[in-house]
Amino acid sequence: MNICLCYFIGFLSVSLIMFVSSIWLMINDLTYFFEYEVLLINSSPISMTILLDWMSLLFMSFVLFISSMVIFYSDEYMYGDLSLNRFILLVVMFVLSMMLLIISPNLVSILLGWDGLGLVSYCLVIYYQNTKSFNAGMITALTNRIGDVALLMAIAWMLNYGSWNYIFYLEELKGDFYMIIISFLVVLAAMTKSAQIPFSSWLPAAMAAPTPVSSLVHSSTLVTAGVYLLIRFNYSLSDELMMLLLFISSMTMFMSGLGANFEYDLKKIIALSTLSQLGLMMMILSLGGYKLAFFHLLTHALFKALLFMCAGNIIHNMLNCQDIRFMGSLVSSMPLTCVFMNICNLSLCGIPFLSGFYSKDLIAEVMSMDYLNLYIYMIFYVSVGLTVSYSFRLVYYVFVGNLNFLPLVNLSEGSFKMLRSMSGLIVLVVVMGSVLSWLIFDSLYVIVLPFFMKVATLLAISLGMVIGYSMAKFSIELNNWSLNNINISMYLAGMWNMPILSTFGVNFYPVMLGNLYLKSLDQGWTEFYGSQNIYKQLMKNSSLMQIVLGNNIKLFFMLFIMLIVFILI
Repeated sequence: MNICLCYFIGFLSVSLIMFVSSIWLMINDLTYFFEYEVLLINSSPISMTILLDWMSLLFMSFVLFISSMVIFYSDEYMYGDLSLNRFILLVVMFVLSMMLLIISPNLVSILLGWDGLGLVSYCLVIYYQNTKSFNAGMITALTNRIGDVALLMAIAWMLNYGSWNYIFYLEELKGDFYMIIISFLVVLAAMTKSAQIPFSSWLPAAMAAPTPVSSLVHSSTLVTAGVYLLIRFNYSLSDELMMLLLFISSMTMFMSGLGANFEYDLKKIIALSTLSQLGLMMMILSLGGYKLAFFHLLTHALFKALLFMCAGNIIHNMLNCQDIRFMGSLVSSMPLTCVFMNICNLSLCGIPFLSGFYSKDLIAEVMSMDYLNLYIYMIFYVSVGLTVSYSFRLVYYVFVGNLNFLPLVNLSEGSFKMLRSMSGLIVLVVVMGSVLSWLIFDSLYVIVLPFFMKVATLLAISLGMVIGYSMAKFSIELNNWSLNNINISMYLAGMWNMPILSTFGVNFYPVMLGNLYLKSLDQGWTEFYGSQNIYKQLMKNSSLMQIVLGNNIKLFFMLFIMLIVFILI
């Protein structure tokens, strides 16, 4: 039996079991802790704790469902790859690391899953083994390493308490000095994993991985790990930390939305879109709506996975071309893929009654109900508008107009296998938002807003559509706004120069210092008067000693005679 089919059936079955179990735990309001003693040293037990509640089971069912579809999709997408089995096993390791992270109420076992994600993501990003992939893998691994160190420091600070099971201490010790430090370190770790400013540059770079990996990473695994950790830690976060997180996440959401409007790489546009949605999740999380953040996390996972699958199918059929300027009129040659992609785009924008609408509109309305300043309110609605803007720009470039690719290329819908795996997700993209909104919230949100604030989300969406279409539109001489203002376009598409700051900004001074050290110390006067001079003096002295020691009998007699003479005198 094919390895892809094995894992597909296995993951899908476990996913359905977990979904049903999650609903059962939710209805009965149950939480299970399983503790397994691994080792007992001098009556000090080392035990592995597993937390099963509705949240962890529901998230795991989503992760497994999406990964089962991605593995089935990979069978065709990676067809002809000499090491397909290795690729599938890496993806499976990736999913299992995420599982470990989800079910851990303990910081040490969370670190195992967290580091597993970082390590396997490095192996997957460098999968194609070219310079671009190596660089992308390195910036991904090293940025995530900052978060790993923060988590290790949090583990060290947890020694002030009785155990590493953080789940017991969160609410009781809110405001405690040690818990404030631990919370700060956990927020720092979550910011690196979920690519908030100033750690955002690794996320678009990680697009060097194969598309099925991007689909998995950007929907339900790597980047959502940080958000999930903060959802678990939300009780212990102080108000000051919440405000800091609110500011950073709002800036991330705005920056990525703006950048996606000036980007031309199909996968990078979708990656920046993920960053924008992560900013939105962090934003509502920092306002105290952890259930809302979790709700959006799940709905977003579905349509983002499918969006990447559609992008992969397009790239596959366009002979690995990712530039949206070469596309156009794909709706006539790949109708089903375009329909799926359009539904995902509309869900992402928050168009009513698709799954994205239920979480996004609720987040917008809950945020409007809160006591916030004008900056947060404005930047939120501007970012919502920008989301719609880049989505419609993408639709304009990819689906309509004329085909700008090679004239004789035979574009078709692609493989039946890839379409089947995409069809498995499309049903959930449409209905799951409604289903989850009834499942997750045990009590209804009462939202009372004036008419203008109630329709503000729809106004932002409509305005975004118009702006996205206008900005993308070519004029007669094949010229548009982004090309006329190339410098500002490059600056915005380059995420406010963050990739440059994350690479050269970090290594410029150490390299310059190393060069200075080489010139002044290793190859300068210090070397001449220091180690080289000592070496010469030692050589000279040792040669003298060799002459002395080579004639030791004569020397002994001479000294003996001199001693006798000295005594007689």
